Amino acid sequence: MVRFLASLIGAAFVFVLGIALWGSVSGIITDPAAPTAEDHFYHHPIEDVHFQSDGMFGTYNQQQLQRGFQVYKEVCSACHSLRHVAFRDLAGLGYNEAQVKALARDWATEQPSTNADTGENATRKNVPSDHFPLVFANDTAARAANGGAVPPDLSLMAKARHDGTHYIYSLVGHGYVPQPAALLRDFPDARTPTGRYYNQYFPNLNIAMPPPLRSEGQVQYADGTRPTVDQMAKDVAAFLTWAAEPRLETRHAAGFGALIFILIFCFLAWGAYQNVWRDLKH
Repeated sequence: MVRFLASLIGAAFVFVLGIALWGSVSGIITDPAAPTAEDHFYHHPIEDVHFQSDGMFGTYNQQQLQRGFQVYKEVCSACHSLRHVAFRDLAGLGYNEAQVKALARDWATEQPSTNADTGENATRKNVPSDHFPLVFANDTAARAANGGAVPPDLSLMAKARHDGTHYIYSLVGHGYVPQPAALLRDFPDARTPTGRYYNQYFPNLNIAMPPPLRSEGQVQYADGTRPTVDQMAKDVAAFLTWAAEPRLETRHAAGFGALIFILIFCFLAWGAYQNVWRDLKH
């Protein structure tokens, strides 16, 4: 009797779920969602550009990382923090100890501190062990300085977005274009509002960030590389990929070594099997 009641309750539960599922599916079929501007005009990140960090054997080009860091320092750091990266981590870009100390000491934003004599809030120069200081003290200050928007921290942006390296490159290097006439014709309510900028690689097409890379030569590279908008976008995307995954090369090397070990182990196991069972018919 108990088993019968349990089966009856289970059947009733499945029946109710089936009705709910049918209601959802039939609603989608009979009344599909209306197309939106994002459905038609959003572009997925550019895929046909190669980054040295791509793939299972990806590595970093230190010269490119230094150029990308220069773009971040001179363009992006005015609004975007890099809170999960320490100055001493810049040694991974090829800077020596003296250069790292100088970069930390001369950074525009200082570390919050306390005056030892008065107990009042103060600031101090950065040292290599410090993480990059926050650009804004809090979200309220960030909104006040950026038209109500909070600039995201860029430390993990390359991992926080799908295909992050290509997303960053596409967004800052090729996303800012005039709003298409076809969009305004088909979706007149989708006009970019005041204080926002049309970007075809941003999910909702309208972004609060003004175009960060505006023209060639905005950053003068020390190594003589021509600073086109495309090159600067590629370099800063590479740098932010390193910021999000600074041990990528070590991880790839360890994975490759593990793969070789497994292959050798399998060969040895096969040889041992053949030797142990060589006198027996299979």
